[in-house]
Amino acid sequence: MRRNGHMSAVRRFFCLFVTFDLLFTCLMWLIIILLNGDDIVSALSKQIVRYDIHTSLFDIVMAAASRFIFLLLFYGFLYICHWWVIALTTAGTCAFLIGKVFLYSWTSANQPVFQVLLVLISFVLSWGEAWFFDFQVLPHELQAMEYMQAFSSCPESERAPLLRNYLQNLHRIDDYTESIGNFYSPVDSPQNSDDEDTRISGAGGRGSLQDMKYRREGQEVLEVSWRMLNSPDWKLERETAEGDTVYSKKMPHVGKVLKLTGIVDFPPDQLLNELFSNVENIPNWNPSILEVRTVQVIDAHTDINYQVAKEAGGGIVSSRDFVILRHWEMRDQCYISAGISIKHPNVPPVKQYVRGDNGPTCWVMRPIAGDENRCIFQWLLNVDLKGWLPHSVVESALTTTMLDHLRYMREYTEKLKQQRQCK
Repeated sequence: MRRNGHMSAVRRFFCLFVTFDLLFTCLMWLIIILLNGDDIVSALSKQIVRYDIHTSLFDIVMAAASRFIFLLLFYGFLYICHWWVIALTTAGTCAFLIGKVFLYSWTSANQPVFQVLLVLISFVLSWGEAWFFDFQVLPHELQAMEYMQAFSSCPESERAPLLRNYLQNLHRIDDYTESIGNFYSPVDSPQNSDDEDTRISGAGGRGSLQDMKYRREGQEVLEVSWRMLNSPDWKLERETAEGDTVYSKKMPHVGKVLKLTGIVDFPPDQLLNELFSNVENIPNWNPSILEVRTVQVIDAHTDINYQVAKEAGGGIVSSRDFVILRHWEMRDQCYISAGISIKHPNVPPVKQYVRGDNGPTCWVMRPIAGDENRCIFQWLLNVDLKGWLPHSVVESALTTTMLDHLRYMREYTEKLKQQRQCK
C-alpha cells in the first residue's frame, strides 16, 4: 500500500516493467537496423529522417515511448487507480501493430524474422502491462485500502481504537521486521532432552516490546474474527447428511469468507487443548496437513506457528505454507482460537511451497447447554491461496478441506475417548 506518499511496491514494479518495455524495444530496434549493414548514422537517417511506414520500424519504438509516457504520467505521477488508461494504450498499440503488419514491406527486409519478433514482442509486452495492472496492481492496492478502512465506519467503543491500531500495524510490520531478531533468544531445552527445541520466545519475558506487539495483535485479530463470525446474512453453500453446514459471505472490506458449523462429541475445553496446545500433533490425525511447527511462544495464550497444507482439489491447488500468529480467549463461555498470517524472520518463504495468506480467522468451540461432553465447532476461514486459480475451484477445494477437517477431527476425538475409557 501507499505509505507516507511513497508508491506501493506493486505499482513501482509496474512502472519498472513499463520502462523495461521501452528500453527493450529500443535495444531490439537498434540491433535490427544495424544488421542491415549500414553505419549507425545512415541507419538512423533512413529510419527517422526519411521515415516511411512501409520500410521503417521507428514507429514501433514511438508506440513504446507513447505507452511509457502515458502510463507513467497517469499511474506513476498522477497515481490514478482506474484501468481506462492501460486499456487505451493496449488497444491503441494492438490497432497500430495490426495495421503495421499489412502496410510494412516484408519482402524488402534482409532478415524479416527480427522484424516479426519486434512486432510480436511489442504486442506481448503491451498485453503484459495490461494484465499486470488489472490483475496485480489494482487488486492488491484495493485490498490494502479496504483493510485500512475496514473498521473506520464502526461505532466508537472501548475496542475501536485498538482495532484501528491493529489494522494499521498489520501494514507497518515490514517497518520493524529487520529488528525483530533483537528481541528473541532461544528457549532452554528441557532437562534430560536429547532433541533441540526449535521454538523461541521473547527475551525479557512479558516486557519484550516485540512480544507486546504480537500479543496485542493477537487480541485484536480475535476481536475482528469474532465479529465476522457472528455477523448476519450468511449464504448456505453446502450441507452434509450429518447436519454440517458451510456458509459463505462477501464482506465489503475483506472479501469472501467461509464458515463451517458442526457438532463434535468432545468437551469444548479439551478440543481447544488439542487444536491449540497440541497443534503440532494435527498432521498425525489430519492427512491434509503436512507439517505444523511452533516457531515462537509468546505466552500461554499466544504463539506463532508454521503450517504446510497438502495439495487440494486433486492436485489443482498445490501445497501452501503459512506463518500464523495465534491467540485464544474465552468469550460468552465459548473457547476461541484466532489467527492471522504474519511475516517472521525465522520463517522466510521457501521455493518448495507457495506462501498463503490467512486473513482474520478463528476456530470456536461453543458449549451445548446440558451436555458438557459435546460442543458446537465453528471455523471461520478467510484465506488467500495466492497464485492464479479460478475462484470456483478454490472455493470448492476450501469447502471440501473444511468438511474433511471436521471429519478427521471427529475420528480423532473418538479415538481419544476410547483410549481414556480403556485407561
